[in-house]
Amino acid sequence: MSSPLNKTYLNTQLSTQAKWHRFMANGLALTGLFSASLLLSACASQGASSQINDNKVVTGQVSSSQAATTLYKSVTFNPAGGYVHGAFDKSAAEITAFHPASKRSFVVNAQNKKVDVIDLSNIHKPVLVRSLVVSDIGSTVNSVAVHGDKIALAVQANVKTDNGYVVLFDANTLERIQVIEVGALPDMVTFTEDGGYLLVANEGEPDEDYKIDAEGSVSIINLKDIQNPIVKTATFNKFNNQKQQLMNAGVRIFGKKADGSMSTVAEDLEPEYIAVNKDNKTAYVSLQENNAIAVIDIERAQVTDIKPLGAKDHSVVGNELDVSNKDGAINITTWPILGMYMPDAIAYYSVNGKDYIVTANEGDAREWGDFNEEVSFDDIKTDPAKFNRQACHNLDCGDKKALGKIDFSASMGDSNGDGVYEKLYSFGARSFSIWDVADFSTPVFDSGSFMGKYTAQKYPNNFNASNDKNDFDNRSDNKGVEPEGVVLGQVGSQTIAFIGLERISSVMAFDVTNPKQAKFMGEINTRTFDDKKLKAAEEGSAPANADGDLGPEGLTFISAEASPSGKPLLLVGYEVSGSSRVFELDFSAAAAR
Repeated sequence: MSSPLNKTYLNTQLSTQAKWHRFMANGLALTGLFSASLLLSACASQGASSQINDNKVVTGQVSSSQAATTLYKSVTFNPAGGYVHGAFDKSAAEITAFHPASKRSFVVNAQNKKVDVIDLSNIHKPVLVRSLVVSDIGSTVNSVAVHGDKIALAVQANVKTDNGYVVLFDANTLERIQVIEVGALPDMVTFTEDGGYLLVANEGEPDEDYKIDAEGSVSIINLKDIQNPIVKTATFNKFNNQKQQLMNAGVRIFGKKADGSMSTVAEDLEPEYIAVNKDNKTAYVSLQENNAIAVIDIERAQVTDIKPLGAKDHSVVGNELDVSNKDGAINITTWPILGMYMPDAIAYYSVNGKDYIVTANEGDAREWGDFNEEVSFDDIKTDPAKFNRQACHNLDCGDKKALGKIDFSASMGDSNGDGVYEKLYSFGARSFSIWDVADFSTPVFDSGSFMGKYTAQKYPNNFNASNDKNDFDNRSDNKGVEPEGVVLGQVGSQTIAFIGLERISSVMAFDVTNPKQAKFMGEINTRTFDDKKLKAAEEGSAPANADGDLGPEGLTFISAEASPSGKPLLLVGYEVSGSSRVFELDFSAAAAR
């Protein structure tokens, strides 16, 4: 907590763009909306967003003339009530859901292998009703979803590589309705908009020793007769003989089991999160570790396509990042590396008949048993023409103040297999993106370096802190603020994206009504960054959220019509503080500050 915002950095790195410099120097005292060019490219005109895919650089321009007319320009997050579900850093609060009729929230309590049911009739005084316990069925609960009066829980098997289960409950009586077997490690569950189907992302992670690599899949459950649900499974087996083609296209398939054998495509792909098209016919599934999106035909229960997402070029102005936790300063600047998007949560929406996916670009490396794909700069040989003092700001690229601390993937970057890496791929893009589902080759919008720069200004003494430590610069070498969760809400004619930043523990709001020109609307963070409070929470002598709500995981938007208070709400589950929090949302025509 000792290092302040580096003024020299601000004056030198940001001086090329007067608007951004005024923003940083004047404490966010903007008089208008954040423009797309500010978000995408703080130091360059026209907001160029650059991505590497199939060894080509694709550059897209965002014009300010395309800006959407909006009713609301900002949102204020008003913290209402919170509930502490368990101990500090034990995953006692993760995914959230809400049942409007009973005014209850449902919060995954992974620590205690249950889902806590919370009465939100008074949003300022949440009350535990009871818990939905499924310990007789499996082990950890990974996800929860609500549609109508049905609640679905995704339950991992006691042996995680075995088939897991979905357990259905009645939202009013809280009585168990059905237990349905699905694939290995059901990690996320969601209903189609009409409630006719329940979809389950079966992640299929390997066991801890990497002796068994379970197949990833998506279970599709027809609920038209809830007493006799029909389960079909969309598998990736048909792609097993297309492994090289997928890899050539940019899909990351590289797992190697303990016996030395390579995982098949079906074993290697790991479904993480599902977003469903409004017509209830198509689902989009994030394959986080594989840096790809799978497209699912729901009715036929078939995977129709796998789309690689490519990588962000961090050498481009607007895509800067801080790569070192050893330089004692905020140093958000360009580096000659790439960042794989690798989204965790995703969300779907439609604009003027076109379909879009919003992704929270967290990043995630694969590490099982003796297999670890992460390497540092000093572990590998790199192309001196690409990685030299000129490219690394007059430092040796392997210096700990340069690229010596950030991790890269060993599975990518050596295109000709000669042992020399021409490119370096880091994990995650430290941003959120919007993609046109008709073309996943490049995002139509990416928030670039905005999240890092915003938090650097607002929390200079705790810049890139982790969610369980207040230390300055702690996560700069490891995915930064780490965007993980996303949920969309409709407010009047506007679509608002709420993004959870796992490490700094903020939630940001953006107007994404115009997919090509998202606008920042506001941010909330309840942390006090008080080391004494944090230590008390860790030791259990104070509530687990004594230092604030830490580690946002699951987000649920509640419309004004469904809200117990009559105003829009955001419900957030915080994994590290083991707390869930309700925020009442006040939207304003005034500009974001």
